[in-house]
Amino acid sequence: MAWTVGAAALIAALPWSASGRLPDRLATHWKLGDGAPDGSMPLWAASIFPALIWLGLAAVVLLMLRRGAGSSPAPGEAWTATALLSTGALLIGAQASVVRANLDRADWHDAHQPTPWLVATLVATVVGGIAGWLVTVRRRQAAAPAAQERPPGPVLQIPEGQRMVWLSRTVNPWLQLLAAMTGLVAVAAGIALVSGLAEPAQFGALFIPFALASLAVAGCAAVQARVSERGLEVAFGPFGWPVRRWDAADIESARTEDRTPAQVGGWGYRLSGLGTTVMLRRGQCLVIRTRSEGKEFAVSVDDAERGAALLNALSTPQSR
Repeated sequence: MAWTVGAAALIAALPWSASGRLPDRLATHWKLGDGAPDGSMPLWAASIFPALIWLGLAAVVLLMLRRGAGSSPAPGEAWTATALLSTGALLIGAQASVVRANLDRADWHDAHQPTPWLVATLVATVVGGIAGWLVTVRRRQAAAPAAQERPPGPVLQIPEGQRMVWLSRTVNPWLQLLAAMTGLVAVAAGIALVSGLAEPAQFGALFIPFALASLAVAGCAAVQARVSERGLEVAFGPFGWPVRRWDAADIESARTEDRTPAQVGGWGYRLSGLGTTVMLRRGQCLVIRTRSEGKEFAVSVDDAERGAALLNALSTPQSR
């Protein structure tokens, strides 16, 4: 909370602290090509608007942490520290870059793009995120008691001479909608380039990030899990590709566990203190632990308990 309030105050105060050396309007956006300013705000807006963005983002992050704190808040705390430190550093650095670019300029059109400051801001953002994660994780590990043995997962009784297969599929319609929207932006950028409405630099700035975002989100918007004698297969995306596979012999145990987006760091394919989680909906997940690496993988699918029971039955030496 102290970091949230302090960062908001600093973001809002930076332009006012140098108001005597700033023009009436501040350049706040620059062209990608030549770095010439193409957007501006009055001093009060340049001060308040970024601070409001920061407070809104911080409120969303803290609300997600609070909603997921019922079962196991520790991983959510690490993710929250990472998000708040990195985002705060990004907005503070961006505000400082804007002030530096407009300093001692008679008119906002004379403000040049502060490229070195922006690069330094990105570096500080990455460092802040890593520092927040490491500090929280190490503090949690130091305070945690000795790990207790996990209760054995369910085991399905397979009649002799029979083979069983378990299938489950989960789709997140909101992620599908996001993938479609970002894909449409990429398509629109391509049409604008072909029709001569956009320059190549503008095309690249829109097409590349939005196309990559569309593919990445689409790959995490749907998942299908399959358990058979071969082990566990998890297929991603509308076309079932790519696929992650684990042999039955390499699965030490399988169980079900309730998880939330706040615990694992958000939606989609997430890495957290709980291991790897494919989070498409809150609630029951199929969780496996591997023998070779001792790592955990979880996927939010329906009927996870039956899938875990079949995996435990297939991974025992008697079944192989």
